[in-house]
Amino acid sequence: MRKSDFHYSLPHDLIAQYPATSRTASRLLALDGASGARRDLRFTDLPALLRAGDLLVFNDTRVISARLFGHKDSGGRIEVLVERILDTHRVLAQLRASKPPKPGQKLTLEGNVTMTVQQREGEFHHLQFETDAPVTEILERIGHVPLPPYIERADNASDSERYQTVYAHHPGAVAAPTAGLHFDEAMIARLQGMGAESAFVTLHVGAGTFQPIRVDDIREHRMHAEYLSVSQVACDKINTAKREGRRVVAVGTTVVRALETAADNGSMAPYEGETEIFIYPGYRFRVVDALLTNFHLPESTLLMLVCAFGGTESVLNAYRHAVQQKYRFYSYGDAMFVTPA
Repeated sequence: MRKSDFHYSLPHDLIAQYPATSRTASRLLALDGASGARRDLRFTDLPALLRAGDLLVFNDTRVISARLFGHKDSGGRIEVLVERILDTHRVLAQLRASKPPKPGQKLTLEGNVTMTVQQREGEFHHLQFETDAPVTEILERIGHVPLPPYIERADNASDSERYQTVYAHHPGAVAAPTAGLHFDEAMIARLQGMGAESAFVTLHVGAGTFQPIRVDDIREHRMHAEYLSVSQVACDKINTAKREGRRVVAVGTTVVRALETAADNGSMAPYEGETEIFIYPGYRFRVVDALLTNFHLPESTLLMLVCAFGGTESVLNAYRHAVQQKYRFYSYGDAMFVTPA
């Protein structure tokens, strides 16, 4: 399979730069992967696509204020994008500067916070904060919402709420699990009222989710590692649903990756550690029965996952339809509900 097999043309003006007026105000494209049939709906129609007894699995990661601005001792400007908090005072981060700083060099951030470059690890740097305050407190104080690169504006006050799910709980992500952004408390209560159940996993989405595939043969691509935790409670709920013939509905591609990582011969087992699972067409799904997701970048690993689930031809035809119908794309865009091919 070639990267170009997953290309589609997207007009720039369909890339959502701001969220919808309210969380549930987005559109929803329903795709039957087996037949390729499509329906243009609103997100408020989601309950009609679900059944009593469906188990919705959410990713409860919380986005940290991971973007920092400052300068080097030379005066050159620098941007820091935290990928992962390593401990109380150290982070793994990407650095954007005219000339990459060397180990031992000091950086000064907003609020006169200083850090030292310890070492380089591939495209990332290990950085040590020179302060008594913990990293989490510093990020809360001077960090900015790490909006994706295709949102071509600075973050504002509303992003701190809207680029976060209403059920976000465990801090650690530098990108939102965007399928969950469409839910508000009222929608969750409505689904519970109709008999749908819920479970939670935690996958801290890394900045690598936006990295393009740089090889033509996608089988040669290696995924970035992301922290994942799947609890015994979540496993018990999922295994019970599967045993009783009820559907497991993944809210987002991160949930698919989490569940398929933790699946052991078709049943779920608790998992804590990193995942580098790369799902592309030909993959045999063991857990997920339906998928709610946003629209993803051309030739991206996320689009490949959706194609693996809903069928490449059906999914790409649905994307072309979404372009024609002027759906909004990417993180702040509209949603799809996909059943398997």
